[in-house]
Amino acid sequence: MSFLFKKTAMPDADKALPGRPDAIDSGQSHAVNGNPLHPPFPAHLQQAVFGMGCFWGAERKFWQQTGVFVTAVGYAGGYTPNPTYQEICTGMTGHSEVVLVVFDPDILPYQDLLKLFWESHNPTQGMRQGNDVGTQYRSVLYCYDDDQYVQALHSKQQYQTRLNAAGLGEITTEIIHAPEFYYAEEDHQQYLAKNPSGYCGLGGLGVGFCG
Repeated sequence: MSFLFKKTAMPDADKALPGRPDAIDSGQSHAVNGNPLHPPFPAHLQQAVFGMGCFWGAERKFWQQTGVFVTAVGYAGGYTPNPTYQEICTGMTGHSEVVLVVFDPDILPYQDLLKLFWESHNPTQGMRQGNDVGTQYRSVLYCYDDDQYVQALHSKQQYQTRLNAAGLGEITTEIIHAPEFYYAEEDHQQYLAKNPSGYCGLGGLGVGFCG
């Protein structure tokens, strides 16, 4: 098996890295707004998880939105419990790099977050995002309830219509009910606030979600 194939094919569950029982140290508060990274969150807030390639730039997109209480980067959708970044990069955990977004739906509806998601990356590339190749970079929407799930599926149909009109490809985004979210290491949290000149490969297709 080539290294490239290994990184772009989901591992079998019984061959995934074993991980560990204890959570990785992710810090306690958001480096930009100071809000707590971990639950419990205020009861009126909702949560959603988005994967759109490297999570550094994706997280910044979301924390900049009015109505977002806190964001955190992490890993989800794979097999390895409490993985490290180094383990994710091997392609042998099955996880995607994702952003947890905790938001006030009265200020920022989930539909607006979906619009930002679709317009901010290329959801047609399978196990990659631009020059970043591997299962960790796949496009995902992980939904916390049935309403989010229905909205996410509908938004995919809407955006596919827009992409078809532009002569672009089929959406490969994984849309499922949210699996367990594992927080990433503290140095990855709000990385581009701590490292303003850091790497950000985020880029959309230039096709608006709405006509």
